[in-house]
Amino acid sequence: MTDKSFARLEARVDPKVKAMWQQAAELQGVTLTDFVVTSLQEAAIKVIRSHQSMQLDREDTEAFVTAILNPPEPKEELKTAFAEYQKVFGD
Repeated sequence: MTDKSFARLEARVDPKVKAMWQQAAELQGVTLTDFVVTSLQEAAIKVIRSHQSMQLDREDTEAFVTAILNPPEPKEELKTAFAEYQKVFGD
């Protein structure tokens, strides 16, 4: 009987890679499965966080802050589009 709260994952890896993972798991005192699952979880979190956050260099950060604190005047096209929006949807 399969526990539905878990999903099975299978992968074929080079025996040398598996041996290295096994050694690392033993050094941490965990099973190979626990080591692989934990390592994948940590890697996934790192990748997701790096794609969800924006990192700016100093020049870009200064340009962003300047634009927020001193926004440019809207162009005529934007003013026209906003006026049309107000006609359709009101204030």
